[in-house]
Amino acid sequence: MTKQNRNIDDSSERVPPFGVGGLRNHLYPIFLKAKNLNVLIVGGGFVAEEKLTFLLKSSPDAQVTMVAPMFREGTIALAKKGDITLVEDAYNKRYLKGKHIVIATTDVPEVNIKVYKHCRKRSLLVNVADNPPYCDFYMGGIVTKGHVKVAISTNGKSPTTAKRLRQFFEDVIPENVDDLVKNLNEYRKTIKGDFEQKVETLNEFTKGLIEKKKA
Repeated sequence: MTKQNRNIDDSSERVPPFGVGGLRNHLYPIFLKAKNLNVLIVGGGFVAEEKLTFLLKSSPDAQVTMVAPMFREGTIALAKKGDITLVEDAYNKRYLKGKHIVIATTDVPEVNIKVYKHCRKRSLLVNVADNPPYCDFYMGGIVTKGHVKVAISTNGKSPTTAKRLRQFFEDVIPENVDDLVKNLNEYRKTIKGDFEQKVETLNEFTKGLIEKKKA
């Protein structure tokens, strides 16, 4: 195993195997380019509006279609600010065509489960609000400071904890952290050598920043 590969794999070597050492969060975090995806939200009530608000706060350029017999005034106002299509109709599986991600938020459990089953047959990622067994993914707490984004998950166990952690990180992560990201990006462009050499140079440079701060 090369030194480069050891750097990449170190974290996995430190983590005990699944099922060993107590319960763990086994979710795999990813950051989606929502602008390139078609999102469907089924429902037009408070929860649907909450999910839409959450999505647009993190990804203002998200492409979203909402299907429901009626929509809240707040939802209609949000739709005017983004790439949101509101369809006043009852849910039908035909609305899944061309979609990549689906969020079911109706107050009728039978409808939500129907949405889930339809999505599973079509290999679509689906989230049934407040019903973890019927979720392929969770919409966790998110902290955004410029180019820096931190996502928080409690494995669907405690949204309140995720909220408190989000508030904590919003306070402790400085607003000017984005300046550091931009400066390091420019510095990285000036570094010569292969990938391994660049990583080692950046590690030494950032370690020096931390040591200066401690001093």
